[in-house]
Amino acid sequence: MERVVLITGASRGIGAATARLAAARGWSVAVNYTANEEAAQQVVEAVKAAGRRATAVQADVADERQVVRMFEQVDSQLGRLTDLVNNAGVVDVAARVDEMSGERLQRMFGINVIGSILCAREAVRRMSTRHGGSGGAIVNVSSAASRLGSPAQYVDYAAAKGAIDAFTLGLAKEVAAEGIRVNAVRPGLIETDIHASGGIPDRVKQLAHHVPMQRGGTADEVAQAIVWLLSPEASYTTMSLLDVSGGR
Repeated sequence: MERVVLITGASRGIGAATARLAAARGWSVAVNYTANEEAAQQVVEAVKAAGRRATAVQADVADERQVVRMFEQVDSQLGRLTDLVNNAGVVDVAARVDEMSGERLQRMFGINVIGSILCAREAVRRMSTRHGGSGGAIVNVSSAASRLGSPAQYVDYAAAKGAIDAFTLGLAKEVAAEGIRVNAVRPGLIETDIHASGGIPDRVKQLAHHVPMQRGGTADEVAQAIVWLLSPEASYTTMSLLDVSGGR
């Protein structure tokens, strides 16, 4: 059976690295993006170069109608979904909680939490044996911030990722008997451009001395953990929160 994975936020960083590695390991890939179609198409071409099928699907995961449309596009273009990586996420500029606006919080939780739950809902409807599916795997991309709290920088982001941890545990129990495994990876300081969008482009370099391994990680290192959790090699692994954080 062909494995088909939808990876949200796959035009850059960890999502793009996961798409490339999944293709190399035999998956066909739906590359979700919000705005950067050119970057998404580059990932699609990389997947096709690995001999797998691929398509780019535009959607803001915080918008329920767009999520439903995205899954319908994947159905028609790649066939029945077998796996999902909830990778789409955002940070904001470093701030204390007493400086945060309601608009910021709505965006933070809309994309990082509600979007992941909506995508998981649509995936379960396709993958669960209860709905006529043949099972599958969901990997949520959380963060070490859910353990660390990110004080004076991204407490809202950390709280959103804490919600993802709880969601992972609950959904894993809910669908374990329906052929679906649900796990999360919690990356630490990873060299991606998400830090620039938070106003601290050299954040990894600034904080690397706090990491026991004394360096930041790479998107490819996180992708290895995600693809393992998707794979049959992790067939007895569900409800796990896997830290990829260099010991931090």
